[in-house]
Amino acid sequence: MPTLLLSHGFRFFFYSNETDEPPHVHVTKGDAVGKIWLEPQLQIMYLRGFTKNEEKRILQIVEANFQHFKEKWYEHFAK
Repeated sequence: MPTLLLSHGFRFFFYSNETDEPPHVHVTKGDAVGKIWLEPQLQIMYLRGFTKNEEKRILQIVEANFQHFKEKWYEHFAK
């Protein structure tokens, strides 16, 4: 479960056993959880337990780190 980024209390990561899904990141903060697709386009799968402001901040962080997250995904899964 590699951590990709810790920012503003959010932890962005992916699970090492999710090779059958498109590139994506998970995000947690406290008990809140989320999943965001990176391909074929940036898309929220779900964000549960976050405030609207946190959701906006999450999207800003993912957009700012989009390339980094994709590179780490492909590096980890050797695609």
